[in-house]
Amino acid sequence: MKVFKKLQFSLVASLSMILVQHSHAAPVCPFPLVNTNTAHPLAQDQNLMRAMELVNRSVDVYFTADGHIMHRFYNPDTKMRTEEKASVWMYSASIEAVNAILRALQLQKDQGNEVLFDQYYDQYVQLLDKLHDHAAYYLGTFRLISFTQTRDWTVYAVDRAAQKGAANVTGVLNVYDDQMWLIRELIEAYHLTGKEAYLNEAEYLTAYVLDGWDCTLNDQGAENGGIPWGPGYVTKHACSNGPMISPLVWLHEIYKNKTDLVEHNYIDAHDRKTRHSKMVPKSSFYLDFAKRIYAWQKEHLLNENGVYDDMMGDCYPDCTIAYEVVNGKKYRKNTQLRRAVGTAFSYNSGTMISGAADLYRATKSEVYLEDGKRLANASFQYFAKLGSQIPGHYTYASDGFNNWFNVVLLKGFFQIYPLYGQTGKFMDSFQQNLDYGYRHFLRSGFLPADLLGGWYADQNKNNIEGMFMFAYATQYALLSQYHTVNRK
Repeated sequence: MKVFKKLQFSLVASLSMILVQHSHAAPVCPFPLVNTNTAHPLAQDQNLMRAMELVNRSVDVYFTADGHIMHRFYNPDTKMRTEEKASVWMYSASIEAVNAILRALQLQKDQGNEVLFDQYYDQYVQLLDKLHDHAAYYLGTFRLISFTQTRDWTVYAVDRAAQKGAANVTGVLNVYDDQMWLIRELIEAYHLTGKEAYLNEAEYLTAYVLDGWDCTLNDQGAENGGIPWGPGYVTKHACSNGPMISPLVWLHEIYKNKTDLVEHNYIDAHDRKTRHSKMVPKSSFYLDFAKRIYAWQKEHLLNENGVYDDMMGDCYPDCTIAYEVVNGKKYRKNTQLRRAVGTAFSYNSGTMISGAADLYRATKSEVYLEDGKRLANASFQYFAKLGSQIPGHYTYASDGFNNWFNVVLLKGFFQIYPLYGQTGKFMDSFQQNLDYGYRHFLRSGFLPADLLGGWYADQNKNNIEGMFMFAYATQYALLSQYHTVNRK
């Protein structure tokens, strides 16, 4: 397709056009770090060009020629792409990377360097539109009995269908966090392009996600709270709560000085059973929910290491979805979850760092700022291991899906940086690792899953996840933004 092919360009030719130079003085860090301020003198430009290169290469090999289908794996040694299709979560990583590039281009323009913006902005807006349009192959419609109502919803399935809107989204075949990652990108796309369609879809999916909030009341009359992993689950995950905090704050800010209303469903505080509905201002509704979700996750999942556990589990009496009938209508019922379980992943702390930064901006409550600072420090100490592979480099886990999880942590560091400059050094560690991988292991335009360890000797093992390539592009684009706004 033309828009995909138009995105090819020469790195050398583009860099020759860039005239603006800068230096960057990194803040003092509370942890032992080597001097990582070795970035190219045009760090914001080099990072951005590499982000675009990675996206363009990924679009070429992971997507079919018509751009409709994203495949999950590609091997740069065998030149083979697996038949397995990407899930909607994996697919959303491509939208995330394009948004990050567009934001970096916009920031460069805002700082007076319009060269790259003029050359590439429109092309990536077209790519963003196309990716969003083709995401409709993951859409499907189903009827859900929730804690407050029964309603038909059109949402994103885990798996892709052969036709737009025909995906199976029943039961466990859709999850709330997939909607959340897309909500985040849809709001960002709205800010970048001004297109109301992005905002409208983000709000629709937000209504769906908040319909999953457990508003049932306990014996003390307080909400049980928390959002299950999906409508087919009872366990409540960090990844199905934390990612929603920031976009709720962003929606609050969009409607802060407006009179728009939204429907709020809730349970009667007196009999603790009757369901009610009322119209409330969007601005206060969204901010209130951001604070409630933040409080629930902090209370239930923050562990002794100062980072966030995976989920609330240990269901009682079991993990079967339970229902109750109130005034002749069927509703979902609370399932008791007795303890936090699972691994602490970097993205679950990353969303809470971002959430704390955004809530502080919206409320000016020092609690959020202090939470964010502590969590940023604890996260770097817990997830970054100095010298375990390469002297002077910090290793972040790269097994499983950690390469994408780490992007969310980097976003957290970036989001809180204006409030807490120490995270500049944390971001420098990501820069150092990306550049090491780029210098030593770039192969046919691809980076390995292990940026510091490189590729397997057995070429058949070098299948690289498409979402990882987009994740690296997002990291480079975020670091371009970081260097752009901190030029001296």
